[in-house]
Amino acid sequence: MSNHKAEDKRIINKARRDRRIIGRFFLIIIALFFIICIFRFTYITISGHVGSVDLSKRTEQKYRHKKTLSALRGSIFANDGTKIAYSDQSYELYAVIDPTYHSTVGKPLYVHDKKKTAQTLSRYIPMNAKEIYEILNPKEKTTFQVEFGTAGQNISFGMKKAIQKKHLQGIYFQAVPNRSYPNGNFASNTIGLAQISESTTKKKKSSQGVMGLESYYNKVLEGKNGYEINYTDPEGYTLPKTHKKTKLPVQGSNVYTTLDLNYQHYLEQLLDDVYTKYHPQSMQAIVTTPKNGHIIAISQRPTFNPDTKENIMNSWQDLNLQDTYEPGSVFKVLTLAASINSGNYNPNQYYHSGAITIGDRTIHDWNTNGWGEIPFNQAFPRSSNVGMVNLEQQMGASTWLKYMKKFKIGKLTNITLPGEVAGSINFQHASDQAITSFGQSVSVTALQMVQALGAIGNHGKLMQPQLVSQIENPNTGKIKKIMPKEVGQPVSDKTTQQVLDAMRDVVRKDYGTGSMYKIPGQDVAVKTGTAQISSSKGGYLTGSNDYVYSVAGLAPASNPKYLVYITMKKPQVMTKAPEQMLAEIFNPMMQRLLGTGKIENVETSDTSISMPELTNQSLASVRQTLNKQHLTAGVVGTGSKVVQQLPSAKTPVVQNQRVILLTDGAMTMPDVRGWSKNDLLKLAEITGKKIVLKGHGYAYKQSVAPQSVLNNVKEVVVSLKQN
Repeated sequence: MSNHKAEDKRIINKARRDRRIIGRFFLIIIALFFIICIFRFTYITISGHVGSVDLSKRTEQKYRHKKTLSALRGSIFANDGTKIAYSDQSYELYAVIDPTYHSTVGKPLYVHDKKKTAQTLSRYIPMNAKEIYEILNPKEKTTFQVEFGTAGQNISFGMKKAIQKKHLQGIYFQAVPNRSYPNGNFASNTIGLAQISESTTKKKKSSQGVMGLESYYNKVLEGKNGYEINYTDPEGYTLPKTHKKTKLPVQGSNVYTTLDLNYQHYLEQLLDDVYTKYHPQSMQAIVTTPKNGHIIAISQRPTFNPDTKENIMNSWQDLNLQDTYEPGSVFKVLTLAASINSGNYNPNQYYHSGAITIGDRTIHDWNTNGWGEIPFNQAFPRSSNVGMVNLEQQMGASTWLKYMKKFKIGKLTNITLPGEVAGSINFQHASDQAITSFGQSVSVTALQMVQALGAIGNHGKLMQPQLVSQIENPNTGKIKKIMPKEVGQPVSDKTTQQVLDAMRDVVRKDYGTGSMYKIPGQDVAVKTGTAQISSSKGGYLTGSNDYVYSVAGLAPASNPKYLVYITMKKPQVMTKAPEQMLAEIFNPMMQRLLGTGKIENVETSDTSISMPELTNQSLASVRQTLNKQHLTAGVVGTGSKVVQQLPSAKTPVVQNQRVILLTDGAMTMPDVRGWSKNDLLKLAEITGKKIVLKGHGYAYKQSVAPQSVLNNVKEVVVSLKQN
């Protein structure tokens, strides 16, 4: 019995010992766990990391909110301070239609009354209530939000405020940068285009120059964005002991061009007329002041409207500096200048015209029979190829090549535009060397020709083509002036006087090829050109219209103030001689420059004023303001309050200019009789409607009657005619 008790006691003692061991073991495990936890928490507290996760950054991401403050892109101006391109803050309209979208306190934030919302919005955007209602009721029931296409874009600040005052539930706005080109087709390929691009990483929109001056000066124009940082909890309340940090944006600089507003508009009009009549494959036109190289008008066809983007896919290339061609007989100006300046020109020496053989190649005059034995002083006005070849032979190929290089042929002008090409001189064989004398076997750009020809109008001094006159930093007020740059003097002043005399003969002599360019009472020096077009298969195209026709003119020839250079490639409608076609541009343009042409459809004034802020004011008070400033009002809508204006506030304007006003009432068609093309372009911009212009001059007829509601109107046709 005693043995059993001893055994039981032993078992009990063993069980107690085992429990103590297990208890100590678990105590040690628990202690180790707490030690590890304490160590871990201490590490996390000190290091701020959990694994690869930075807790401070994670917390910052959750509560730190950074908002980009977009810099306003700088403007591009004409030489009188008129805006050619400018930026402002516009807004895009959108509507949330998801019925589950509520605030944290349960307030609905989606469009509830869709019919009322559609009816109200139709008073402010160019869509009718039915169209808006359909957008607010998409087929896809899970849609969170909807947008309104172009009708909901480019909303001004004034229009935004007017809509917000209606307290439409579920209607929101997103701020976006907006780039405007108020003049429509206005040196479009030269000014270029800035497009809105959206960063996929930063989810923000910005304007980026993609061609022309907008691209070349993109870094100058774009400025630097700022930011605003604050710390808020999920309910939107600012966290205690935090402060908002703000860095203001730096506005982009303004670029002032040498372009003259009136001359540019007139050149565009003339090119439109000829392009429509004769359907050439392309056209180029440049007007400069040769004394300083300033480009005062420049354009091309095809071109595009940077505001509407119409025809942009057909005219990305800036032909005046990116397209090379053989210049033809206009190049004879340089040949004659080189011959005279090198001492090889004898005007009274005779040569046999018609044909000449160089190596194994026979070169003909355009009049293949020639004019018999004629003096060299008739070779240039008759545009004799054979005469020019003789001059090249007398100079010698090396001398002629030296002069072409002095005139910067085959070299970049280094104008402040992107994508310029240099052209080339094919000088391998004697026959190639010979035909360069009349502008074949050499390729140029229109800008190279203008630079070279400008020397003849500037006492032999070669001026770099200049498009930008100054850059203004609006943040500091500092202005950087860009001075004209002389890049060489290929010939003497005495030589240029002889060349100008020869160019006078082109117009005045009965045997001259430029009689079409005679302007009564004006001293005009001209050279015409007809160049074959090289074929991709070798040789030249042989069609009846497969030529580049051109004209260059300096006036007054006694002391040239202006140079006009025009080319026209492959006109498809040959109802007139090419010289007559080009004269339809050259003659009125030169007359306008010399002050003898009739001024039509161009607003001119010596006084420029700053456009006042008119939005959010009563129409009656706005009319009084405009009357005091000697400005004319063009009113769109039936409301009594102005919600949008063009030109925008602070834009330089001239007296008697028309200001287009959009009111808060129903959008209606104004009476546009007497309005200019520029007025109608502003009307199209402010209403979002397509306005088709027929003819030139001022409006006299419109397809939509005055005071008609525009909501359901897709297109308005306006007929123009000269007064």
